[in-house]
Amino acid sequence: MTQRLAVFGDLLDVTAPCPADADLDTPPPTVRWRPKHWLLIENGRIQAIQPEAPDASWPRDERPGRLILPGFIDTHVHAPQLDVIASYGTELLDWLNRYTFPAERAWADPAVAAAGSARFLDQLLAHGTTAALVFPTVHKCSVDALFGAAEARGMRLITGKCLMDRHAPDGLRDTVQEAERDSIDLIQRWHGQGRNAYAHTVRFAPTSSEAQLDLAGDLLAAHAGSYLQTHVAENRAEVEWVRQLFPTARSYLGVYEQHRLLGPNSTLAHGIWLDENDRAALRATGSVIAHSPTSNLFLGSGLFDWRGRAAEGLRLSIASDVGGGVSLSMQRTLAAAYQVAALQGQRLDAFTLLHAATAGNAESLNLGAEIGRLEPGLMADICCWRWADEGSVLAHRLSIAGSLHERLFAWLMLGDERLLEEVWVGGSASTGQI
Repeated sequence: MTQRLAVFGDLLDVTAPCPADADLDTPPPTVRWRPKHWLLIENGRIQAIQPEAPDASWPRDERPGRLILPGFIDTHVHAPQLDVIASYGTELLDWLNRYTFPAERAWADPAVAAAGSARFLDQLLAHGTTAALVFPTVHKCSVDALFGAAEARGMRLITGKCLMDRHAPDGLRDTVQEAERDSIDLIQRWHGQGRNAYAHTVRFAPTSSEAQLDLAGDLLAAHAGSYLQTHVAENRAEVEWVRQLFPTARSYLGVYEQHRLLGPNSTLAHGIWLDENDRAALRATGSVIAHSPTSNLFLGSGLFDWRGRAAEGLRLSIASDVGGGVSLSMQRTLAAAYQVAALQGQRLDAFTLLHAATAGNAESLNLGAEIGRLEPGLMADICCWRWADEGSVLAHRLSIAGSLHERLFAWLMLGDERLLEEVWVGGSASTGQI
């Protein structure tokens, strides 16, 4: 049975980042601003975009004056860490031991994992995020719970069991044999089923033995379309620990390179403390660095050079990194990215920021033909936003703004999930989750 819906509003998507010297008052063609347009959805995909109203066969959802955007995409976020978001006072390694690992150990209980997965995905939707690359825990049931909850909501989800066979507390370690058995079972059950895809998830180099890293490389090579996610060079103490644990490796990134974990489906979070050889290896393999600005600021990890890395040709994405990050909101994440760039004497314009959280993140996951833009043929993962609430500081700021860029920049800097009005995932409204 054909399912149709016509959504009316002010449509905006960005197909490429703006050059650093772009005239922002006259947006380039890559900025598609289509006010008072109809977006036609048929069987979960965008069928057409047009200024004229569709015929009477189309059910209508009219949102005049509202901003219609592609759903946000998060490329690095930890499902179990809603329990430890905004925990006080430590840097990365102590933060993991004091807060993160105890919270993740609880997910050994399937009931805890199921409840936590439902809460986590509902919160993503409530923040306008419709697709994500997600860290679960070492426990097999955490992956089953996340994939099952995503399937029930129709979301595009990429996740997979954490591999951790050392330097982790009791209840969070596996073995190479357990990791192989559980990973293969989960891949067979979930990878490529509906909108689910499997990610071989190396927590970070210190928590995996050489043998387990070899296993991750074997699994990545053996399963077409699967992903690799991990962390790299987030914190200087972490980099030094890796040097001690892997004395023959060229660098922290070199550990992953040795074990065949780099490639176009590999996303490595943070990447602050990388040298020129590391960056050359990233370029050569097409690997992605997921910039996590709120986490880097909150944990005091350092400032990531977005403009510099982009100019060098690295593939980049943007991520909340909850719970090191302090919000699932991509607006807050983008505002922090702007501030991190500003601290380095750089500027990230609003169009480039919006592109990063939508089409850019989709491209980083090789999903540009499915999500990230408002375009016929793509999945109808879209969000309806208010520009501002009446009487707010943002409403006043917008009332005196001139160009579209000025309005969008203020919206990104001052807006958050409270402005979200509706989410459609694969053309289906998710009001119940909001």
